[in-house]
Amino acid sequence: MKATLLLLTSFGCLYAADTPTIKPTAANVSYAAPANPRQQVDIYSPSDAKNLPVVFWIHGGGWQAGDKTSIQLKPQAFVDKGFVFVSTGYRLLPEVDMVTIFRDIAKSLGWVHANIAKHGGDPKRILVMGHSAGAQLAALICTDERYLKAEGLSFATIKGCVPVDGDTYDIPAMIETAETRLRVHGFPMPKQGHRVKFGNTPELHREYSAVTHVAKGKSIPPFLILHVADHPDNSMQAQRFGAVLMGADIPTKVFGARETNHTRINAEIGLPADPTTKALFEFVADCLKK
Repeated sequence: MKATLLLLTSFGCLYAADTPTIKPTAANVSYAAPANPRQQVDIYSPSDAKNLPVVFWIHGGGWQAGDKTSIQLKPQAFVDKGFVFVSTGYRLLPEVDMVTIFRDIAKSLGWVHANIAKHGGDPKRILVMGHSAGAQLAALICTDERYLKAEGLSFATIKGCVPVDGDTYDIPAMIETAETRLRVHGFPMPKQGHRVKFGNTPELHREYSAVTHVAKGKSIPPFLILHVADHPDNSMQAQRFGAVLMGADIPTKVFGARETNHTRINAEIGLPADPTTKALFEFVADCLKK
């Protein structure tokens, strides 16, 4: 059975893309005890799955919205190619602080590593991905090893990381850029901007930036940084993060998607003719060869 997914183009036109409906093979599985309803994962596995590579997906929403069901075409696309796809939830601002969100992601990944074999996945071949706020979370978890170590894991578990159109790999730079733009045009500072969300001190802004933690010799996994090519802030953040990773000799590719926007780059992952999807699966194939 198929459903029709309507996608909004950057020109305001709707077009349809047929996508097979797919339901989780295991839904609302708690990874913490006692579990908040957001501390759950949905798992999508092919039939008769055994020892398959795993995609661990982190949704976006500005760290204060979104849900693990916001996965569009991705589960079907990955399952069709022989992956187990896991979409994780996590607690949100302002219910918890930012560090608690980081810890939720690490705890969820720890649960997946310990339990995914029961669902046909290979715990030694996990790829971490996320969109928007989820891109920041994916990038930080894959560069600051302290959160994984707290769950008994290391970067050796992770075969690759794919942040999708994030704008906060270097939080101080993003804050300065955004606030300067507002100030020179005479607009007030945002009440819920990045400065506030990330703790309102320069020390925390640096601490929560993936670029801060990149260094040689840490076994940081390969990165594919996907971004919207004509979005200046996200492009600059992607290029900045990519340059830092490459400077530390970490295999890194930066791919700018054209004729798209922040929502579409995520929604269209899985479409056969999508250039971003092609770049993603080429990267994944390279990671799994190693």
